[in-house]
Amino acid sequence: MLSRLRQLFDAAPDHADQPDRLQVASCAILLEMAYADHHLDPREEELTLELLRSRFNLDAEALRLLMNEARKARRESSDLFQFAREINASFGLEEKLELMETLWRIVYVDGILDKYEDALARQLAALLHISPRQAIDLKLRVLNEIRGQG
Repeated sequence: MLSRLRQLFDAAPDHADQPDRLQVASCAILLEMAYADHHLDPREEELTLELLRSRFNLDAEALRLLMNEARKARRESSDLFQFAREINASFGLEEKLELMETLWRIVYVDGILDKYEDALARQLAALLHISPRQAIDLKLRVLNEIRGQG
């Protein structure tokens, strides 16, 4: 599972001193989902950090810089379009589907689908040019996986 997630962001060049735009856009979207219900659950934060650390092969300092840049970008952004545009320019459909699956994992890590998370997932699917059917299939895949672990 983590190996598939790691491949998602491999297209991004590695910059030790400054996160690149694709990294920031990806991180901002993950953070947007983690904060969608207006509460950052520690499990959401842990999953987001682990994903970013492993996907971008970041050490603690690089991860801190990326998180700071993504938080700043989220604060300064009036919408998610700029982040989706960056991802659409760099990712193929398969990579975007993997990102959408990751977003569903963040949603369900606390076991609850909040109405804000659901609305954001639909919005992000549209922005990333993922069909509603594809987004639902990914949602069900994640739910089935979670139920199988319980």
